[in-house]
Amino acid sequence: MKPFVILQTGDAPDVIRQQHGGFTDMFLQQGEINPASVVVVNLPAGEQLLSPEHYRGAIITGSAAMVTELLPWSEQAAVWLRDAVGMGLPIFGACYGHQLLAHALGGEVGYHPQGMEIGTLEIELLPEAKNDPALQYYPPRFYANLIHSQTVLRLPEGAIALARSAQDPHQIIRYRDNVMSTQFHPEFNGPIMHSYMSWIAELEPEHQTKYLDIQRRTSNTPVSQSLLREFASGL
Repeated sequence: MKPFVILQTGDAPDVIRQQHGGFTDMFLQQGEINPASVVVVNLPAGEQLLSPEHYRGAIITGSAAMVTELLPWSEQAAVWLRDAVGMGLPIFGACYGHQLLAHALGGEVGYHPQGMEIGTLEIELLPEAKNDPALQYYPPRFYANLIHSQTVLRLPEGAIALARSAQDPHQIIRYRDNVMSTQFHPEFNGPIMHSYMSWIAELEPEHQTKYLDIQRRTSNTPVSQSLLREFASGL
């Protein structure tokens, strides 16, 4: 059987990796994915993807990079993703992966006008989700973990927004029957978010009270996790 590929577009800070593993570990754990079924391609490190027909599906991770930086490895990945979508490869993107997919397929990505969206926040399904095979039985509102500064400002042609938050209207996007992405992090559980808030509070001591308050309200998000798990189990 063909493997499925994780497009690693970045990794967690050292202190997070020491406690919880890297981004790939988080996807494997929260998605209940067998590591033996996966190949990981570290794009910023210069590793190269094979052509899409060598894989049975793809997951795109988050990153500290910004899609609008148009970094060479990221733009190469965008070309690969356009080809992969055209060939019918199942794809799931999260955060940077969400934005990179939208960019690759002709959407617009940029900094969110209201600034960073961060914390364990409520996600609301849009009416279009009632007809989506992955979401039709999901609760109309659920919680997800978010940390992002950039966002999808304009959808690619033919894409459909399926969920929103109070700040971001494009929390889940469906591009094709087997291609979707989430602005939120289904791979981040409560302990990971708790550690991120401590890390950010140390980086920005002038805002420490704000981030420690957010930290107190972080939690596991089993509904958002299940979206990743169901995608992976269907490959």
